[in-house]
Amino acid sequence: MGLFWRVLIILPLFFAYVNGEHFTYPSRHPGKAELAGFKGPDSLATDGGGFFSGPLVVDNDATATTGNQGGTTEVTVGKPEDDTLVASLDNDGIRYANLIEAATTFKGSWELFLENGGVSAMHLILLPKINQALVFDATVWKISKIKLPGPPCRHVEGTNEEDCFAHSVLMDIETGKLRPLRLNYDTWCSSGGLDINGRLVSTGGFNNGSDTVRILDLCDTCDWKEYPGALANGRWYATQVTLGDGKFMVFGGRDFPTYEFVPPEGKKNTHQDVVDFNFLVETHDPVENNLYPFVYLSTDGNIFIFANNRSVILNPKTHKIIHEFPVLPNGARNYPASGSACLLPIILKPNEDRSVIPAEILICGGAPHNAFEKADLQRPKVFLPGSCDCARLDFTKRDSKWNIFNMPSARLLGDMAVLPTGDVLIVNGAKTGSAGWDDAREPNLNPVLYKFQTDGTSPKFTVLNPSNIPRMYHSSFAVLPDAKVLIAGSNTNPGYLDDALFPTEVRVEKFSPHYLDPNLAMFRQEIIAEKSDNKLKYGQKFTVQIRGSGVIDQQKLQVTIYSPPFVTHGICMNQRLIQLGILEFNKDVTPNTNNIVLQAPMNGNIAQPGYYMLFVNYNGVPCLRSIWIQILP
Repeated sequence: MGLFWRVLIILPLFFAYVNGEHFTYPSRHPGKAELAGFKGPDSLATDGGGFFSGPLVVDNDATATTGNQGGTTEVTVGKPEDDTLVASLDNDGIRYANLIEAATTFKGSWELFLENGGVSAMHLILLPKINQALVFDATVWKISKIKLPGPPCRHVEGTNEEDCFAHSVLMDIETGKLRPLRLNYDTWCSSGGLDINGRLVSTGGFNNGSDTVRILDLCDTCDWKEYPGALANGRWYATQVTLGDGKFMVFGGRDFPTYEFVPPEGKKNTHQDVVDFNFLVETHDPVENNLYPFVYLSTDGNIFIFANNRSVILNPKTHKIIHEFPVLPNGARNYPASGSACLLPIILKPNEDRSVIPAEILICGGAPHNAFEKADLQRPKVFLPGSCDCARLDFTKRDSKWNIFNMPSARLLGDMAVLPTGDVLIVNGAKTGSAGWDDAREPNLNPVLYKFQTDGTSPKFTVLNPSNIPRMYHSSFAVLPDAKVLIAGSNTNPGYLDDALFPTEVRVEKFSPHYLDPNLAMFRQEIIAEKSDNKLKYGQKFTVQIRGSGVIDQQKLQVTIYSPPFVTHGICMNQRLIQLGILEFNKDVTPNTNNIVLQAPMNGNIAQPGYYMLFVNYNGVPCLRSIWIQILP
């Protein structure tokens, strides 16, 4: 093909962007509080949103100017190695060369997915295979924005009342269709995780739900199965973690500085199954600051636990603390100071044989130790500034110390989503105050991108385009198969209120991160699911087939697997992203189709058994859609 025709074919790709009018979200749901925005289950199934197509271009100082949908694409080019040429755009015009890497100044865009999600998303998790988001709040309110489809209604314990509102829904992440689910035992401030078969196992909650275990199977007609009394201690504001053999442990909860293993379905723990955990006594401030501890399985099978400002390694077999790390200064990090945390990507090499695989935690934000006292107990309320710092720690090394650095703005009540590329999206939350009812101010509307780096260079943050919906206390997120991020929740009120300073929020958004710049669409590969392995054993060699245009540079390929977290109160239980080692890259098995040969993680301490989303990223741009894989013991 002549050079002239190549230009004509390829050039339009670099100028593709979406034009549109600025979309303004409705101010609030009209009408009475108990029925505001409720039109019935059938209408909710089709409620949709407009596209926020004129994003704001925000610099690191968080100022904003109007911009277009696409970012500025910068392409680094090299000398062609063969006669296959790819057009690249720079400030000088068009050049022809093999594309090596691409970057973008695009800072994301927001889309209103649902005007009414039915339930305010205090808890949120993406369920595998069925691609539905499970959302639930608390039965204590006796109200939501969506009713149960019919009898029986829930009998309100200790009263003659009946509650006919749904407090849990399944949300189709493509269509927005909602299916109400029935709950009898209160899930307020509960915990959870996916089992090996992709079912949600939920623990604890409030009042009659505090010692309950719940299970939701994956089917079109499945509803909650509830097992009250299954836990020996009440677990309100507790943290659940999955172990390398697929079993669960649940740590803490208000008034119970203990932990226990979650019993098998239908079984009950006794007090002999409870282990006292003095670390949670020692880290308890007068206003707590150690609820919802950050708990992660280490790659060596031990458990990393962070509460308030201290962190330890626990051996779950001997029940002994085997190491304590230095104190993290500058305030408290757990509820109600409510910073956020995530496990950074676990990077595996081809033919992995290291005895210890590094694992790092990232903790950002939080509040002074007395922030809750000032905002909740003092009158007039005083809203102390939140923390601006982040800290990293490799907890597989006993001599590790905290690496502390500043993020662009203060944040508490935020969430940390690990993106398919391994970068971290810090989103939601406030700049001042504390967790609690009406205890925070100054919504932090701008997400921040933390660029994950392992080379010891300085941390890099980028302030992204803002939403115009405050997401305060009780906000949540889910990373989606198309690499967008579902954003939901926010309720600073003890009930469903539309006339509060920060009303109870049932609108649901989707955020398109930087890598979804339309000018980078050419790099998005398609995974051929029917030609890719999706049931794996530990250490197994397996193949993923991809299709895309142009010649693929293996050095720019990245394959990651992601375990969907149970998200609530700024904590993302069991969120885990693992970069797999690439063993082989077989080009052009058919035209424009390539096979990637990979190695599954070596054991369950690296990747717990169960379901993961597998992403193929090229030039830092995720594939069109991930596939679900299941790792079996």
